[in-house]
Amino acid sequence: MAFACTVTGAMVFGGPITAQAPATQTQLSGAVIFMFHRFGEDDMPSTNIRLEQLQAHLTELKTGGYTVMGLPEIIQAMETGQTLPDRTVGLTIDDAFLSAYTQAWPALREAGFPVTVFVSTDMVDIGGSQYMNWDQLRDLAAQGITIGAHTASHLHMIGPSTDQLTAEIERSNARFQQELGLTPTLFAYPYGEMSLAVRDAVIDAGFVAAFGQHSGVVEAGLDRFYLPRFSLNEQYGTLSRFILAANALPLGAREITPADPALTTNPPAFGFTVSEAVGPIDQINCFASHESTPARLERLGARRFEVRLETPFPPGRGRFNCTAPTEDGRWRWFGMQFYISAP
Repeated sequence: MAFACTVTGAMVFGGPITAQAPATQTQLSGAVIFMFHRFGEDDMPSTNIRLEQLQAHLTELKTGGYTVMGLPEIIQAMETGQTLPDRTVGLTIDDAFLSAYTQAWPALREAGFPVTVFVSTDMVDIGGSQYMNWDQLRDLAAQGITIGAHTASHLHMIGPSTDQLTAEIERSNARFQQELGLTPTLFAYPYGEMSLAVRDAVIDAGFVAAFGQHSGVVEAGLDRFYLPRFSLNEQYGTLSRFILAANALPLGAREITPADPALTTNPPAFGFTVSEAVGPIDQINCFASHESTPARLERLGARRFEVRLETPFPPGRGRFNCTAPTEDGRWRWFGMQFYISAP
């Protein structure tokens, strides 16, 4: 059976925000991380990137003034307080589909770009025509590709007990050691689903950082065990959207509420404080994934914002995207994903 972290279209800022005068830009070090799944598998458009789209993305990265860095280097810079170059980009691939090896990797290698592949080990063990095998993963690792963990069975991590989560991660790590002689230090949550209990299990397993599937810019002030990535598929992998996201800047969101992405109250009391390093912020818009118009935003004091929804999220995954324009035509971007249990 094929598993994939379904890419859902995050709501991007709508018409009203473009009519406003842009805010003053202040630099805040960050990196945009992209997430791919399949390549050239046109019968799976929700998780696929067409090969012509991939080539357009790589051409843009080579010619558009970006710095493409490996995830370990980006995380190290965040941890040590180093300033990343403007327009730093990281590339990730989830699930180890075979097309990542046969289609994406040759193009990435030719471009000279590092990439991290997050692997669910059971899928490799099961085999079949859709996934890489261990020989192919060994080849990638030997060529310097970073291998990250994505659990053993690609399970929904919210719900199982701590013991079950620990066993899942231990089984995955054991297979990495047996086949590749390594234990990954980076983790990606299947489906981007995280709770504080799941986060604790990932930390206890010894990972140094973990990634979700919510849009936004990685920056030092965010929780490094729930870092954002921009999801790409055929619909949301157009060159215009790729450029928009690749040029995104940190919003500097701090003191994010609620603390646990697994919601107990719906709609949530979602809020955040914008770092003073960003400078004046007067034009933030926030969108919820299930509503078509901007959410009502309340400003509490100089830099605290609270988002008020008209309707609760439906069960499953729900997302917020908050953006603000800058004077040079770029966008500050912060997103969150929450998980809503069925009643």
